[in-house]
Amino acid sequence: MTDEESRPVRRRVTLTGISSRAWEHPADRGALTALRELRGFDDVVKAFFGMWNERGFRLSFLAGAIRVDHRQYPRVYQIFADAASTLDVAELPELYVTQDPIINGQAIGIDKPFIVITTGAVERLDDDELRAVLGHEIGHVRSGHAVYRTILLILTRWAASLSWLPIGALALRAIIAAMFEWWRKAELSADRAGLLAGQDPAASLRLLMKLAGGGDLSQIDTAAFLEQAAEYEGGGDLRDSIHKIGMTAWSSHPVPVARAAELRKWVDSGEYARILGGDYPRRDSDGDASVADDVKAAANSYRESFNNSQDPLVGLLRKLGDGAADLAGSAARGARSWVNDRGRRDGDS
Repeated sequence: MTDEESRPVRRRVTLTGISSRAWEHPADRGALTALRELRGFDDVVKAFFGMWNERGFRLSFLAGAIRVDHRQYPRVYQIFADAASTLDVAELPELYVTQDPIINGQAIGIDKPFIVITTGAVERLDDDELRAVLGHEIGHVRSGHAVYRTILLILTRWAASLSWLPIGALALRAIIAAMFEWWRKAELSADRAGLLAGQDPAASLRLLMKLAGGGDLSQIDTAAFLEQAAEYEGGGDLRDSIHKIGMTAWSSHPVPVARAAELRKWVDSGEYARILGGDYPRRDSDGDASVADDVKAAANSYRESFNNSQDPLVGLLRKLGDGAADLAGSAARGARSWVNDRGRRDGDS
């Protein structure tokens, strides 16, 4: 009997009417809200990019990958349908399997997004891990990430084409760097969607361990993997902090150990349990969501991350900030004292 066969059948809660706001990271949701509030922005994006790029992306997979349905990759299709049903998604996006030994998936498209996973994911993940991947990609589609991810893919190609034009390339790279920062937060959101689709924290963690290189989990220890995450977050000195900036600045994904730590924090916060208990925002209330509240939540998220980070560079910046605040406070007290003294002297004269 295999490990998968020996695991008990898990009964999942159908999250009826769930809004993507339930799983979106505050920084991700704040950025999306700001983009959506630009009147006509989505229409312009779809008109400008959708005429030919989306068709090209889709045709490339239609020509060179396998479109999944009940006849092709039926195991994948069943798990895909189960994940979508748990997240209360009635209309399945198109799903393709492309030849690639690396475990990966992506959601692409603007007008009608579709999902692509690799043969590596199909062959190396068990059913619960595959459900987490497919739920992750469904989460991207439901959050509207696929639109902006497609834009990022196109802008990245343009940046390579404009490398000979310094000013244009610099401006474009600044936009791409900002979009990469947003996308890394979008990945954290999709990890939460994947967990909600599978409702198996251990499977979501196993998936991230396999993404990090642990294909044979019989030789991988979960506690040791989480220890790696803690060491990555707070270990080393300023040189390590600089290296981490270089590793992540132009990366679309947080590193696997960081994703594992973030997902664990989300579960430990109690939010995951509250959602399974039925306490989550519904799609029919999306129109009532406050832009100001979303932006404020994003700012608070970055502030909390800065204040709680164990990274040596962030710690140094906090000390410098505290020093600057102390200096500003001393200057303010000195100014008040000078004014009061001057007032008393003027009154005596």
